[in-house]
Amino acid sequence: MQHRKYPFIVGFLIVPLVLYITFVIWPYMQTFGYSLTNWTGESQNFKFIGLDNYTALFHDSVFRTALWHNILLLIFLPVITILLALFFAFMVNVGGRSTAGGVQGVRGAGIYKVVYFFPQVLSVAILIVLFGAVYRSDSAGLLNGILVKLHLEDANNPIEWLNDPNLVLWCLLAIQVWAGVGFYLVLFSAAMQSIPKDIYEAALLDGAGRGQTFFKVTLPLLWDSVQTSWVYISIFAMDFFALVSGLTPGTGYGGGPDHHSEVMATYLMRNFLSFGKSGYACAQGVIIMLVTLIVSAVTLRVSRRDRIEF
Repeated sequence: MQHRKYPFIVGFLIVPLVLYITFVIWPYMQTFGYSLTNWTGESQNFKFIGLDNYTALFHDSVFRTALWHNILLLIFLPVITILLALFFAFMVNVGGRSTAGGVQGVRGAGIYKVVYFFPQVLSVAILIVLFGAVYRSDSAGLLNGILVKLHLEDANNPIEWLNDPNLVLWCLLAIQVWAGVGFYLVLFSAAMQSIPKDIYEAALLDGAGRGQTFFKVTLPLLWDSVQTSWVYISIFAMDFFALVSGLTPGTGYGGGPDHHSEVMATYLMRNFLSFGKSGYACAQGVIIMLVTLIVSAVTLRVSRRDRIEF
């Protein structure tokens, strides 16, 4: 019987493996191949130019700016999103007062979960329309209207949120944090609910406060979920195409004003579809893939710790 299980296993694996190679590995290989050429995207005639595209990339000031913006997003997006999600998840699950029935969340925790998760059901297109109205650069915009009503801003000189070079990237970051916190709150809530309440009750009996309970009990037992979430959010931070192209000024795919919200994905699409520099764009795609792999590997390595059983 032992020798019969291998054909059975191979029979189940061969089709997914072929599909994965065809639709994932092969396109990556093609992209790398095109990145070594001067392909324009429309012509079938192109020539091999070696690493010239990669050399040009690192002399391209716009690409360096876009790369720096992605690095900023890689730093701030996971940190802010995960910290907020952990805090809210802790409060709606075990942050309430301890009662005779055991540890529980704050009052109305079920409603809070629905409210926090609601942004997650909105599509990117709806987010763009919604925050286009929030960030309008006149007094009719939600933010500017509130500031005018509070007499914190002059109605004749409103803040141009998405046209201000110093604000635009942070405005986009705020949108993604608002949209993403709810998903990770639900993820961390599910993980917290699997932790035996006896552990929390024992900590409370020993005199632990909310802060000590969170850092000494909750966070260590949720570390696998936090680690996975960090990788997912980091991968998303390497994209950011939809929000930038839909909300910011700029030629074709946003990135303005003056490339102050440019990310690698928008610059790639502009080179590929607008400038006819498809080989150059493929080189950018390869760089994005490599940076994403490096970030994921480093995150998993740095955040690795001994598994805590309960």
